Amino acid sequence: MTTTNDLVRQLDRQYVFHSWSQQGQLDPLVIAGGAGCRLWDYAGKEYLDFSSQLVNTNIGHQHPKVIAAIKEQAETLTTVAPAHANLARGEAAKRIVERAPQGFSKVFFTNAGADANENAIRMARSYTGRDKILSAYRSYHGNTGSAIVATGDPRRVPNEFARGHAHFFNPYLYRSDFWARDEQEECQRALQHLRRVIECEGPGAIAAILLEPIPGTAGVLTPPADYLKGVRALADEFGILLIFDEVMAGFGRTGRWFAFEHYGVSPDLIAFAKGVNSGYVPAGGVVISEAISRHFDEHMFFGGLTYSGHPLAMASIVATLDAMHEEGVVENAASIGQGTLGQGLERLAREHAIVGETRGLGVFHALELVSDRERRTPLSASAMGEIKHALLAEGMLPFVAENRIHVVPPCIISEAETRQGLAILDKVLGEMSAKHAA
Repeated sequence: MTTTNDLVRQLDRQYVFHSWSQQGQLDPLVIAGGAGCRLWDYAGKEYLDFSSQLVNTNIGHQHPKVIAAIKEQAETLTTVAPAHANLARGEAAKRIVERAPQGFSKVFFTNAGADANENAIRMARSYTGRDKILSAYRSYHGNTGSAIVATGDPRRVPNEFARGHAHFFNPYLYRSDFWARDEQEECQRALQHLRRVIECEGPGAIAAILLEPIPGTAGVLTPPADYLKGVRALADEFGILLIFDEVMAGFGRTGRWFAFEHYGVSPDLIAFAKGVNSGYVPAGGVVISEAISRHFDEHMFFGGLTYSGHPLAMASIVATLDAMHEEGVVENAASIGQGTLGQGLERLAREHAIVGETRGLGVFHALELVSDRERRTPLSASAMGEIKHALLAEGMLPFVAENRIHVVPPCIISEAETRQGLAILDKVLGEMSAKHAA
């Protein structure tokens, strides 16, 4: 039987249950294959991937070195229980620790970012003997028990079954909750707000603050320069652990190995996934600081997963991190972000009335779209649907969330591909500004 888009779509709609969806409303895009920054369907229509799928294919699609490593590991040992020592797992952990800040010593492997955050929370509670976790309203930490309740966005509300969570407002100057006039004022007021939440929730009850250094799903919210240092100082003052969720922002996305490196601060635990192996095989984990690691030398860690450190995932991590180092992938993300991409997005923001703000680092940017710049009125869901459809028609696979286009191509993107993507955005935003801007 010849494989067609219609056949694949029919199989999907008959048998597949999708996440975060009303099943009867779905019409999924069919993808047949990919290479680098491009994807295509069975009819031969090609898409420039400006979504990195779910912001995870940092090294691009079908990188030959990573594919070869997975094949080689499959021929040697496809699976092993986590209690055993395995070369691929040890090598993967070594490479991750080498890229972490000084003072980190071990890695606990999980299957994805959600259970990375889940186990970081578990470690913090065990280490401190406290229960509460503070996290931001503008955040996404995954769809497992504690991770989804730590999440701030409205998807947590139907899933609030875990205990011991409280939330605070993180900085977002464009839509400030603190009536701030500039970045410094936003930073000061956001930190004072966090201090009051800590005091009101009871410092002695709080195990950890869980925070994305740059919230991704919530809008690529680059924080004020000194905000993370201020959060670190508050955590230290009250004996609270600091967990950074680097699941989306880590491993090259911002032009550094970890996003928090831009801000001169280090956490106690680092949750990661996505970019560590570009999602070629499901994998995530927690990078553990020396003090917390030593604690569990004498205390039981009540946590584990059957596929923790799965050999195929570990081999893909080793190959991904080696290839990223050898090919200057992180440096490319930084260069493109500071140059062609960042400057191009700033130009689009100036020229198109529908763009309220652009923000980001590396290949981690967002365009916030509005119908009225002066009032900063978010563009409607129907208009955003039109924009997504138009971008797809022009051959771009976008990441669209609420009233934003997240501009998040693979970290390997070239200057030419960046210019192509900007040209597509320019055309569509021009057409939609004429139609939807006040």
